[in-house]
Amino acid sequence: MDRATPRKAYPSDLTDDQWELLGPLLPPAKAGGRPRTTDLREVVNTILYVNRTSCQWAYLPHDLPPKSTVYDYFAAWRDDGTWPRVMDTLREVVRECHEPEKEATPSAGSVDSQTVKTTELGGVAGYDGGKKIKGRKRTIAVDTLGLILFVAVTAGNVDDAKAAEPVLGHLTGERFPRLEVLWADSKYHNHDLNAWLAMRPWLRWRLEVVSRPPGSKGFVLLPKRWVVERTFGWLGRARRLSKDYEVRTDSSEAMIRVRGIQMMLNRLCPKPAPEFKCTCLAPLPTRVRSTAGRSGSIAAWTSLHVPAVGISSSVSPNSKPRSRR
Repeated sequence: MDRATPRKAYPSDLTDDQWELLGPLLPPAKAGGRPRTTDLREVVNTILYVNRTSCQWAYLPHDLPPKSTVYDYFAAWRDDGTWPRVMDTLREVVRECHEPEKEATPSAGSVDSQTVKTTELGGVAGYDGGKKIKGRKRTIAVDTLGLILFVAVTAGNVDDAKAAEPVLGHLTGERFPRLEVLWADSKYHNHDLNAWLAMRPWLRWRLEVVSRPPGSKGFVLLPKRWVVERTFGWLGRARRLSKDYEVRTDSSEAMIRVRGIQMMLNRLCPKPAPEFKCTCLAPLPTRVRSTAGRSGSIAAWTSLHVPAVGISSSVSPNSKPRSRR
C-alpha cells in the first residue's frame, strides 16, 4: 500500500489528541546520520494493534509498517526504559486530571499476582501449584485508581512473596514519597518477605494483609484489594495478554505497560463511541411506539417485520419456554 495514501483507521489507533500527549514523551531521533523517515505515530499504532488483537509480528496487515521496523522500536523502548517513563508520566497526569483533589503520587496501593499460560516458543516458565497452571506469574502494584505503579514477570513456580520483591523494591520513598500503605492478600503474609522488608528501611510504607472472612468459600470481594483485581480484568481485554506469548520476560512486562498506557490515554482523551446502524429492523410505527406497553401491538409488528430472524408470530411474548426432558 502506498504510504502517502491515508489508510482506514483501526479501532486501536491513536486519536489526534492522544498523539499530542504521547508523541512528546517518546525519544527524539539520534543526532547525526540519516534523518528519521519513520512515522512514529504509525509505529505506536502498530504496537497497539498487536497488543489489542494479539496479531503475530509476521502477520501484520500490509497497510501498517513492517515488523522489522516496528519491533526494533518496541525492543529499543523496552531496553532504554521508555515504556516505564511514559507510564509514570501519564499516571501522574491522569491522577491530576480525573481526581483533582488527589496528588500526583499515591498514598495507598495494592499488590497481587496472576499466573497465565505460556506457549511453545520457550523462555522462562514454571508450574504454579496453587493455580494448577504452567506458565508465568505477573505481579503488579496499582494505586487506588487501579493505575499500574510497577510490574514484574517471573516463572510460575516462583513463590508469590518472592516474585513480589522486584515490585516492592521499586516503590521507594524517592519515587513515591506519599505512599503509606500497600494492601495485599494472605499469600503475602510471609516471614521471609517480612524479613526482606525489614532490611530495607528506605521502603517507608507498610504492608497490610487483607484476609478473607472466616468460613468464606469461593470468590469473595475483599475491601480495598478489589482495585488490583479490576486492573487484571482491564489487562485481560488485550488479547496479547490472554497468554504470555513473549519469549523474554522483559517483553512481557513491556506489553503490560503498553496496555496500561493505552488505558490511560483512553481516560485522558476518550474516543468517540462508534455509530451503530441497525438495518435489520424497520422503525417502529408511531401507533406501536405509543402503545409500547401493550405486548400485542409489539408482537404484531414483530411478526410482520422480522420473519427472517426466526421469530414466529404464533408465539406469545408472555409464553414461557417449554422445559426439556
